[in-house]
Amino acid sequence: MTSQQVTWYNTLYRRILDYVTNEQLWINIGLALVKIIAIIIAAKVVVSLTHAFVNRIFQNREGSRIQFERRRVDTLRVLINNVTTYIIYFLAILMVLKQLGFDLQPVLVSAGVVGLAVGFGAQSLVRDVITGFFIIFEDQFAVGDVVTINNFNGTVQEIGLRVTRIRSWTGEVHIIPNGSIKQVTNFSVQNTMAVVDVSVAYEEDLEYVEKVIAEVAKQLKQETEEIVGDPQVLGVQAFGPSDVIIRVVAECKPNTHYAVARKLRAMIKREFDARGIEIPYPKTVTVTMPSDKARLRGE
Repeated sequence: MTSQQVTWYNTLYRRILDYVTNEQLWINIGLALVKIIAIIIAAKVVVSLTHAFVNRIFQNREGSRIQFERRRVDTLRVLINNVTTYIIYFLAILMVLKQLGFDLQPVLVSAGVVGLAVGFGAQSLVRDVITGFFIIFEDQFAVGDVVTINNFNGTVQEIGLRVTRIRSWTGEVHIIPNGSIKQVTNFSVQNTMAVVDVSVAYEEDLEYVEKVIAEVAKQLKQETEEIVGDPQVLGVQAFGPSDVIIRVVAECKPNTHYAVARKLRAMIKREFDARGIEIPYPKTVTVTMPSDKARLRGE
């Protein structure tokens, strides 16, 4: 190793040692770390306080003069919480970058150009955001609605500007990009119809059976608040191989027709048993033939 190389290495070593042992450097690093930690904690606190404030505003209080539809309120509440969370954390990231020594002015100036380039490259993301905006603006569905989206059935848990989350009745959570939503069936907007088909034997008096069914349906309407209209016995719906099918319908509140139909079937079954009305079901009759020897003996 030449003397010039030795001198160069010694100079580099002294510079590194002076840089590492510089007290002001470590003081600045420590202050920057403290500020970054404080920014992160402050961002989390602000997010929590903002969520609490938003939830307080959208709380449906009894006796308020201005009442909004509950499903609409829940949708807007979740959306505003998401948007405010993104904004607060974005500002926190900018403040952290400033503490790390980045000049934010060129970053903000170039953000428009970068955003335009990203917009062309992420057309699906832009489509998701635009579709999500129109879903909320047009009130196509809201948080808590029971819907079918792209063959997925479930309850809407969250509507964002990019994705929609629905939870099926078996517990699965489906995350669907808004841009891929092509068809939506909402079961929670209009009243639904509970339809029950009752099978009775051909030997039964149909007028008497229809009267009994009407009495049971009227009793169910008095016992439950889900039925909003008077139940109707439409009459004979079809003829089966061994039964006559009678249809009864009842208008119910949105998405309650399944529960109403189950209660009505159970009450009709109990009333038929009490009054001796037969509900036909397959029966097996076993016939035992005597053997040939027994017939010869006259047994």
